[in-house]
Amino acid sequence: MKSGFIIVNKPKGITSHDVVQRIRNILGIKKVGHAGTLDPFATGVLIIGVNKATRLLEFFQNERKTYYVKGQLGIITETFDIEGEIKERNSVDKIDIENLRNVLLSFIGEYLQVPPAYSAKKYKGRKLYEYAREGKIINLPPKKVTIYNIINFSQIGTEFAFQVDVSSGTYIRSLIMDIGYKLGCGAVTKELVRLKSGKYSLKDAVELNEVSKDKIIDMDKALDLPYVQVNNGEKVLQGQQIFKENIMEYSTFDKGDYVKIYDESMDFLGIGLSERKSDFLNTLIEKIPERNERIVKIHKILI
Repeated sequence: MKSGFIIVNKPKGITSHDVVQRIRNILGIKKVGHAGTLDPFATGVLIIGVNKATRLLEFFQNERKTYYVKGQLGIITETFDIEGEIKERNSVDKIDIENLRNVLLSFIGEYLQVPPAYSAKKYKGRKLYEYAREGKIINLPPKKVTIYNIINFSQIGTEFAFQVDVSSGTYIRSLIMDIGYKLGCGAVTKELVRLKSGKYSLKDAVELNEVSKDKIIDMDKALDLPYVQVNNGEKVLQGQQIFKENIMEYSTFDKGDYVKIYDESMDFLGIGLSERKSDFLNTLIEKIPERNERIVKIHKILI
């Protein structure tokens, strides 16, 4: 079976690992992974890597995410969501829609966020929720995250909802809890849908029961990266680096960019890390043809 990615609409009530396991069973393969955990109560876009594509999931994990979230005011739970044990109930009589809107918008930009104790984030090789289930609450230091935008705000009674665009690593449960703390009444996440991860949105996703080998997206087509075509494909597979003299065709790239590597027949070989700008490569080819410098360093070979 070919390697590639499947964009799945994760159903409610199962873990991201459960999705991986079901796809292993559906496709009959063991090498399956995901980019970016979704809580069991959450739904939406989950990017799945199949076979060699599991080695490229890192290129999706740092992408921006967009969510639809519904919150409940006046409640504090140990898990920061509606399914956790309720620790506090507080009055929301003094919270009006303008107050709530102003607090929501105040979170746009960078802020320091503490991950929920009940989350899949790892500490010393174990997931935080594993410690929490044993009664050991691990308080990790806050991490800087970015809230890019909050739109489509609405409120009905003690419930409120909005769409939010965030940086990788942002916990929406923590965001809702922080909103509740700032309001002085507490709040928990009641519903969560990942609408978008990087360039992929719900319209690109298939239902879990519709997953098949025909839904696999080619590795290179899924990655929005610049490229180089080389004339030493066989040697690249053996670990040879890519110099000016090896490059046949290329797109625009900057120093430090990841680039897709293709061989003479435009077969995808893997990912490299550019050590020069494409503008510099232009200069070498046009003005200093005798000078041969390394342009791309091999990062991952996939064939």
